[in-house]
Amino acid sequence: MLIQRRDFIKTGSLATASLLLPKFLKAFETPGSLPQKGKTLVVLQFSGGNDGLNTVVPVRNDIYYKERPRLAIKREEALPLSTEAGLNPALPGLKYLYDSGDLAILNSVGYPNPDRSHFRSMDIWHSASPSNEYWQTGWLGRYLDAQCAGSAPAHGSCSSNALEIDDTLSLVLKGNRVKGLAMQDAQKLYNAARSPYFTAWSNAHGAAQEDDTPVEYLYKTMAETLSSADYLYQQIRKKPSAAAYPLTGLGKSLKTIASLILADTGTAVYYVSLGSFDTHINQQGQQKRLFTELNDALAAFTKDMKSNGKWNEVLVLTFSEFGRRVSQNASGGTDHGTANQMFFMSGALKEKGLLNPLPDLTDLDNGDLKFKVDFRQVYATLLENWLGADPKAVLKEKFEVLTFV
Repeated sequence: MLIQRRDFIKTGSLATASLLLPKFLKAFETPGSLPQKGKTLVVLQFSGGNDGLNTVVPVRNDIYYKERPRLAIKREEALPLSTEAGLNPALPGLKYLYDSGDLAILNSVGYPNPDRSHFRSMDIWHSASPSNEYWQTGWLGRYLDAQCAGSAPAHGSCSSNALEIDDTLSLVLKGNRVKGLAMQDAQKLYNAARSPYFTAWSNAHGAAQEDDTPVEYLYKTMAETLSSADYLYQQIRKKPSAAAYPLTGLGKSLKTIASLILADTGTAVYYVSLGSFDTHINQQGQQKRLFTELNDALAAFTKDMKSNGKWNEVLVLTFSEFGRRVSQNASGGTDHGTANQMFFMSGALKEKGLLNPLPDLTDLDNGDLKFKVDFRQVYATLLENWLGADPKAVLKEKFEVLTFV
């Protein structure tokens, strides 16, 4: 049976288009169709379930030290944030941002009826669905749908409005009508677009047709992707970042993002992941390694943005699909939990520091933290106050907007 367009949308990734190279790419380039430059959102996903209690440490809480006799961060080693809280010692760069007023921390973020499966909980965060519903689109994908509603469907510019620095596109950037673009390197995608591999096909077919046949839809999708890659590559060549970044995965990704921001591509959202934080065993070593990579890459990125006058236009947020349980396990780690904190970094924060109290370790749900802030409130805040979109149209219901931006 032939695959239908709606099924292809659900399963296809725009990143795969780099393998197929139609010559009619230029038919999809529309001068002036890209959005104007403005505020930029950088979403940093901590994949695997980061342990929030060893990230923002409750240094005066006896329960924390009782439940983690071998795993707790020592009070004298934590980087002080307040009389009650300290930061993991592997994060001095975030401590610097905290002291300079460029970091806000929101504690106890989660959702009702939490799911402890990595895949299911990440789907909930990506789609912004209730935990008992399964949605096929992501919240940033639906943001693209809303923002690109007035554009012709064939314009690749809508895809380039949201970029994931990866080989495959996550659910979070998939909309009903528009998808973001996944790519590791704009130059590689650009070079691929110049290959003659599909010359014979493109000569025979010309520009993609407006119909629902699988072949025509496939090539139209490829053309949109490659058109966006062509534009991004041409822009990034104009003003690549000259700053030094760590030669780590996250360091390279943030340098790519910085170069695109400095090139004024008009991209509103960048998405990047770091992991795995699934620390059932050897948590101290694994979390320290990942936090060192995070710290050094973010330090380079924030310095780059500040030196180029972009820091007030950029907001970096972090999240993880869930936190970890309060008690350590028998293997020197922690198991899947529920609520967690989110970090927000920018020169344009309206509220700074610790935005709400630390988790209450005297009031647990079967050994897990109780959420106090629905993560969709954060999404609503970012959509309305940072990206200038209607949060109800994207999230499908109304959530209280917070005031940190």
